[in-house]
Amino acid sequence: MQETWLNTINSLDKPPTRFLFVLIEDFSLVAFSNAIEPLRLANRIAKKQLYVWELASESGQKVTCSNGITLDVSVDLNTAKSASYIVFCSGENVRKYTTKSLINWIRKEARKDITIGAICTATYILAKAGLLNNSKSTIHWENQEALKEEFCDLNITGSIFSIEKRRITSAGGTASLDLMLNIIAKELNTEFAKLIADQMIHDSIRTDMDKQLPSIPNRIGARNPKLLTAIKIMENNIEDPLSPLLLAESLGISIRQLERLFQRYFSQSPKRYYMGIRLQKARNLLLQTEMNVLQIALACGFSSSSHFSKCYKSEFKIAPHNERGFANQSI
Repeated sequence: MQETWLNTINSLDKPPTRFLFVLIEDFSLVAFSNAIEPLRLANRIAKKQLYVWELASESGQKVTCSNGITLDVSVDLNTAKSASYIVFCSGENVRKYTTKSLINWIRKEARKDITIGAICTATYILAKAGLLNNSKSTIHWENQEALKEEFCDLNITGSIFSIEKRRITSAGGTASLDLMLNIIAKELNTEFAKLIADQMIHDSIRTDMDKQLPSIPNRIGARNPKLLTAIKIMENNIEDPLSPLLLAESLGISIRQLERLFQRYFSQSPKRYYMGIRLQKARNLLLQTEMNVLQIALACGFSSSSHFSKCYKSEFKIAPHNERGFANQSI
């Protein structure tokens, strides 16, 4: 059976599918590696060039990834060969490296009959260029809130990847592998994609229905229905947090029962647990956006920047403006 579909793939009379990977400074090496290795293995297993690829950077100069390793590229954006897929790879500090010339180039390429994609934080680049206005997209879970704040009209999902029309996005990490395996399965053969997954010791090819983060029960290690509903309500009401009384009423229990529930599972009050959720979102916004402290405070349900700063410092042992300054020094 395997020989039959391998023979079918080998008999395909079409030129190799070309990928152009555009590497952005501080890109995630693991996300990039998981995207390119399935293409190499596809060629190796089929014993023919099914895929070819080229590495580019905006200037054509070497690019350093987030772990400090530097990679050579073949071309700059203006001398790159035409490709069926253009995939942007980024990581930390994506806003810093999203230049006006890069955006202009992307918009020009988007007018062609090609697929444009992003892995890890590069979804931000496509959003900035206006390429995701009419399609679903995803980004690494740590960056989702920041992306939603800046591009509130986008349809951002929690899936590991998204394939819609001529736009593909991936959360990065191992999700890049699943994205590419799904592309290969669609273009060639599902069994062929599974063989590539076996080579990479990847026991199951995930789909765009799989989520980046585990469900609330798996995250907190509890399945009490009242507790799970309470946490879901908290996560859905960050900007306008509910009082303990309203939260308890929405669950159909008393405040005392609500307090006992959180003390039992988390050894803290529901108010303190709720504050932790809000402050974590605030930290993500602080480190990943250019929103000022007051804007972040309001987005996370604080009535003033002074109250927010006090709570933030109590939680993270550093003032919000100092943390942002420290992060910038660490770039």
